[in-house]
Amino acid sequence: MTHRTAIQVPGIESHPDVCGGEPCISGTRIPVWILEQMRRQGLSEAEVLRCYPTLQNSDLNNAWAYVRRHTADIDRQIRENEEA
Repeated sequence: MTHRTAIQVPGIESHPDVCGGEPCISGTRIPVWILEQMRRQGLSEAEVLRCYPTLQNSDLNNAWAYVRRHTADIDRQIRENEEA
């Protein structure tokens, strides 16, 4: 049995064995920081959904809610992954 951790925002969870434990859209391996980075680069929600056709508008709404509550963590994750 795998253990996933809910992260105070519906639809966002973390698992130590998935994406290094970074917060992801529930049931996926899509980290929130990637979606936020795409948004910061100017992609529209429609463009993000085209890149990730398994996602729904509600998944993006959950991701944006997580970003609003954890901006410093998302900034750090983006920075760390750009430097990697």
